[in-house]
Amino acid sequence: MNIKKIVIFAFFIMFINPVQSATIVASINGTPITDTDITSRTKLMARQGQTSTDNRRIALQNIIDDNIKIEYAKNFNAIPDDKTIDTELKKLKLDDMSVSEREMARNALRAEIAWQIIVGRTVLPTVSVSADDIATERAGLAREHGLPIEMTLVRLTDVPAEIASKLTAPKSCDDAIEMARSFGGTPQKFTAVQYELSPEIRSRVASLPLLTWSKREDDSILLVCSTRKTDEYKNLDEIIRQNATYKQAMFLANQQLKQLRRKAVIVINDDRYKL
Repeated sequence: MNIKKIVIFAFFIMFINPVQSATIVASINGTPITDTDITSRTKLMARQGQTSTDNRRIALQNIIDDNIKIEYAKNFNAIPDDKTIDTELKKLKLDDMSVSEREMARNALRAEIAWQIIVGRTVLPTVSVSADDIATERAGLAREHGLPIEMTLVRLTDVPAEIASKLTAPKSCDDAIEMARSFGGTPQKFTAVQYELSPEIRSRVASLPLLTWSKREDDSILLVCSTRKTDEYKNLDEIIRQNATYKQAMFLANQQLKQLRRKAVIVINDDRYKL
């Protein structure tokens, strides 16, 4: 074989087998993961708003987890078909992806959908949420985001410490306003849904009893005159129950994924990617 034929043959081999021409960074159960795969995954992560100085290592972990999820899902016949993947991919509106990015996105979607099916079939049925769990979730929601509860409030601003100490428990909202005025204040009365309040005000009134002056903070005092559950509130506990159930299920699923990871044969060839 002459030199020209050898060069052509070598080029042909590289063309038909690009995996061999890329650096194999790691393998999962014998399946190679190349630096090109990791680059495609980091680009996909960037499109999803995930940016980090550690993105390439995170990308490798995601690829490994995708492989583990898909292999595990095969035991339950839970692998989504190509039509399902294509439908979900269109929703992402990533038409400008390269071929390698699109293939990576398809693999990531297939693994995630398969894993959600597994969670729904095997984990969710084992989870139960108590009334205490719901109450805890509701309290946390009230503090962080607010509830669909309409609140009528009285706010006093620029309140001196000596005046704040003289405020007593009012009998009504009108009584609170009259009391504030008697001390020379200018009370502000307003009504708003709890989740529309500013985080600072919401955190102060979320668990404040009715007709009780709040502590003086930033020279201001708040009082909740009344509350009324809006129509949105009717299904709140059911929504909270579903969210709490899903949260517990995903925690258990993550524990299961860790166990599957330990059983997998993961080989890292590049020290920069040690997990």
